[in-house]
Amino acid sequence: MAKAKGEHYVDNKAFLVEMVAWKEKCKEAVDAEKRIPPVTNYMGECFLKIATHLSYRPNFINYTYKDDMISDGIENCLQYASNFNPEKSSNPFAYFTQIIYYAFIRRIQKEKKQTHVKNRIIAGSNYQSFDTMPGDSTSYSIDNSFAMDNLPAEDVYKPKTIEKKSKKGLENFMEDDIDKVAVLGDDR
Repeated sequence: MAKAKGEHYVDNKAFLVEMVAWKEKCKEAVDAEKRIPPVTNYMGECFLKIATHLSYRPNFINYTYKDDMISDGIENCLQYASNFNPEKSSNPFAYFTQIIYYAFIRRIQKEKKQTHVKNRIIAGSNYQSFDTMPGDSTSYSIDNSFAMDNLPAEDVYKPKTIEKKSKKGLENFMEDDIDKVAVLGDDR
């Protein structure tokens, strides 16, 4: 028995129809030298649903600034909605999911950098005096050398670059085997 297909939170076909209609209105506005019309309510709902559901993924779920991530994603969708080309792609859901995904990544990098700067400022500060209760004559101080030593380098918060391998797949093994065969062939 075939498994019943579940209903998705964004109907890609209806979203495509809406995008095509909106792109036509944009084209007419440009031809008439008028302002580009705002996105429709349905398009806005789709952007919000995509961003909200993408934030539920395990790699985005536990951030305290998740609302900022969602807002950045929607903002980028609104900013780049006119770049969607229905002639090249019939999948606006995937197009806007990618836009939101990278908006999330940029927000995480920005927040990590801000946290690093804040921690460096706190660790570098030399707090000599603290509020004390009346009658308390004890002096208090913090050893900031421990805090400075345990902060990670700023490179930790920069995006990682992936080194591309010059050889792919079986080529790694084939050249080694060819060299071995050549060596074995000489010994015979």
